Amino acid sequence: MSRFLLLALLPTLAATGYSADWPQWRGPSRDGKITSSVPWPTSLDQDHLQRTWRTELGPSYSGPIVVGSRVFVTETRDKSHETVLAFDRLTGKKLWEAQWRGAMKVPFFAAANGSWIRSTPACDGKRIYILGMRDVLVCLDAASGKELWRIDFVKKYRSALPSFGAVCSPILDGTHLYLQAGSSVLKIEKATGNVVWRSGGSKQKRSLFGNGMTSSAFSSPVIETIDGQRQLVVQGRNALGGLDLKSGKSLWSVKIPAFRGMNIQTPLLIDGKLFTSSYGGGSFLFDVSRTGSQFDVTQRWKTTTQGYMSSPIKIDGYVYLHLRNQRFTCIDPKTGKTRWTTRPFGKYWSMASNGKQILALDQRGDLLLIDANPNAFKKVSARHLGDSPTWAHIAVAGNQVFVRDLAGISTYSWK
Repeated sequence: MSRFLLLALLPTLAATGYSADWPQWRGPSRDGKITSSVPWPTSLDQDHLQRTWRTELGPSYSGPIVVGSRVFVTETRDKSHETVLAFDRLTGKKLWEAQWRGAMKVPFFAAANGSWIRSTPACDGKRIYILGMRDVLVCLDAASGKELWRIDFVKKYRSALPSFGAVCSPILDGTHLYLQAGSSVLKIEKATGNVVWRSGGSKQKRSLFGNGMTSSAFSSPVIETIDGQRQLVVQGRNALGGLDLKSGKSLWSVKIPAFRGMNIQTPLLIDGKLFTSSYGGGSFLFDVSRTGSQFDVTQRWKTTTQGYMSSPIKIDGYVYLHLRNQRFTCIDPKTGKTRWTTRPFGKYWSMASNGKQILALDQRGDLLLIDANPNAFKKVSARHLGDSPTWAHIAVAGNQVFVRDLAGISTYSWK
């Protein structure tokens, strides 16, 4: 980045940049939404969105996270090690890196895109938490990169090594974190790495969602308040359910059919109801209600519309979803009816929203700016950022946009 461009950007970043973070999977609220009082520009051209710095890196599927003055990314290096790197958010200067042996090769169709680290880290400002492909959770000091503790779930619980590599992105809540690992769901003390509880696992097949949580997950959990009770909402390979945050006890569950267990999406809460969509299963809306200490689950509707890897966005009560058939659609969750569906795009979108605007990153390197409208698809602007595939989730913090492709990370700033 030129010195003149840096000086031009300093006032804007000082005013809006460092006050906004993207600290985890799908952003601050884990649903792709940001709350900015300033709308995004209506164009993605270079006069409105300028690249400020870029650094070449090894491949990764992990989305970048942004906390304070730093941006953190991962990479798989030399097909043998996993690396975490911290960069200055404004200049792109590398501040530290940490690495450990942790690579593996994934099978079948997944190998076509590469055997790279998958989980998106989470950071609370003091520590950063990274789940490596071999089901090893590592905690690093965010300021220095010093390792503070680690848990090898395969060794600790003698659980199976995840066939496609560990995918779940940790979620932080107060003094604890939650994640799906070790063929189970766990609550862990952030400061020490002590496991508070573990639900599921080979010895608890019938205690949690039937058999739905006894193999490695493709989804990442959220914390939601449903009918007055705050709980961990978890999607396993063939089930969706809620766990008591304090005890890990299963509160409710429902089966979600999917081809080869490919329940990948992060569930979405809509007016107290839960939406999800699976490869080979369809789209579903569930009403979860409580009578005393018992929860009941009612399927409000099911359609044949199939999502895949892209998690949905909710705006003004409507669901916007990228589909298995590569099309983009709008669904009315009250009825399950499709409002509109587009032509095909790429295989995967990651999305962020600001008010009625959606910023979507296609895995082919295309960035799209969309006005959310339940009556018609409204593409406002598009820009091809590069030919390196962009499987990692986009991050948007303040007036900065962070794009991690398989060859590096680029940072852009709204003018």
